[in-house]
Amino acid sequence: MSRIVFHIDVNSAFLSWTAVQRLSKGETLDIRTVPAVVSGDPNDRRSIVTAKSIPAKKFGINTAEPVSMAMRKCPGLLVVGGDWEWYRKCSEAFIAICRTYSPVLQQFSIDECFIEMTGLVDEKRSMETAQRLCDEIRTRLGFTVNIGVGPNKLLAKMASDFEKPDKVHSLWLSEIEQKMWPLPVGDLLWIGKKSAEKLTAYGIRTIGQLAAAPEAVLLHVFGPKGAKAAHDSANGIDDSPVSTEEEEAKSYSAERTFSSDITDPRLLDRQLFNVACTVAHRIRRDRFAASSVS
Repeated sequence: MSRIVFHIDVNSAFLSWTAVQRLSKGETLDIRTVPAVVSGDPNDRRSIVTAKSIPAKKFGINTAEPVSMAMRKCPGLLVVGGDWEWYRKCSEAFIAICRTYSPVLQQFSIDECFIEMTGLVDEKRSMETAQRLCDEIRTRLGFTVNIGVGPNKLLAKMASDFEKPDKVHSLWLSEIEQKMWPLPVGDLLWIGKKSAEKLTAYGIRTIGQLAAAPEAVLLHVFGPKGAKAAHDSANGIDDSPVSTEEEEAKSYSAERTFSSDITDPRLLDRQLFNVACTVAHRIRRDRFAASSVS
């Protein structure tokens, strides 16, 4: 029996959920249709962008950048605040609908999940079923999702990142050469910016070139374990299960964004110390220990 996995990803989750909330309260403007971003504190230009609309993306606005920078790119940008309690409710509602399609569900983040569909639907009907799930979420909850369909988690996740929003895409093993191999190597799941830069230096610019790369090059870039994982991923190989168990956190982090760059080494040292104290407090609170710091 061929394995079938769905990856469901909410389109611009925080902004979409904020839009639904505002419309339910009588607002006439759908912020998804104009240049808009969600920020922790819309009145503080030091806040960072946590979500952006598709029109805002066209101005080159990125998540995690300061609101002040985003407003320089788009002077007419609409900045709205977030509501984490509302986001939690939206997440729970969308996950609940996904569970009606399969009891084997792994929540990957607040706005995305995998569901194991093996044995519940065959390959021919999988796209039809995914479209029905997509339509049901839009109709019942008022926001859209992208759904990727594939024979494993890796390919399902890659498929869901194809054209957005409100789309259903497949990525079967027979489609890898056409749909995945031409993509930039940095688009491959788990390939970070630094790794992509190293691969590019070796002339490996596409996922297809990575799939065919000499072992010696991959060993130099990734090391023994990473080399095999990268080669397998580029060839669509992934046997990881859709796990219903919640995984333990693998890292602790903290960050702070400033309205302007810090150039004074003494001030930078003080701010770094404050961030480090925040991380240390979280680790002590949970009675954990760390093996490395970066």
